[in-house]
Amino acid sequence: MHSTPIAAGQRPGWLGLPTLVALHIVIIIASNYLVQLPFQLFGVHTTWGAFTFPLIFVITDLTVRLIGAPAARRVVARVMLPALVASYVVSVLFFEGRFNGWAALGEFNAFVFRIALASFIAYVVGQLADIAVFARLRALPQWWIAPAASTVIGSLLDTFVFFSVAFWRSADPFMVEHWVEIAWVDYATKLAFSLLALLPLYGAALRALLRWLPAPPPPVRTA
Repeated sequence: MHSTPIAAGQRPGWLGLPTLVALHIVIIIASNYLVQLPFQLFGVHTTWGAFTFPLIFVITDLTVRLIGAPAARRVVARVMLPALVASYVVSVLFFEGRFNGWAALGEFNAFVFRIALASFIAYVVGQLADIAVFARLRALPQWWIAPAASTVIGSLLDTFVFFSVAFWRSADPFMVEHWVEIAWVDYATKLAFSLLALLPLYGAALRALLRWLPAPPPPVRTA
């Protein structure tokens, strides 16, 4: 399912950087709220955020496949600062999973800012790694190898960068002691969900988009 990146002039208006940036920011905001809602899955503690954030990797991989790695990197660059602000605001407003009122924004929360900063750094590192791996493997005839490999590596970096920056020697004694264990469970949950559910979703979305989008012009042959 190899595809040549579609040039900017040939893409429909909805497949542009503003749409992709908005999708990333919406998923980050939703994940920062849902990560505060824990539940047990087969006896393992996880959060709903583990099921929403991996959608960013699907969008990024489709971006690299359809419009190229440079465009995907521009999306990351435009999302970085809004994502940092959004992560902090959402985490302050819904600290510990409940709405704390708009007045909560009037006082700087250093603990929450560290978590928001961790989310910011993890997003950048994970996405750039995902883009690099996918771009290297995208030409392989097996369509699933590039998104699977990029998700494995990108999610690994994203998860452990986040937990280490957020909780290593933090003010939360429970997370200081258990962040490595929790990070592995979080990564395993994301990976299983991504490979079992989101990889087929990627394949279906790619096939649908390739049918809807205009085909690139054939290469010009020279004598």
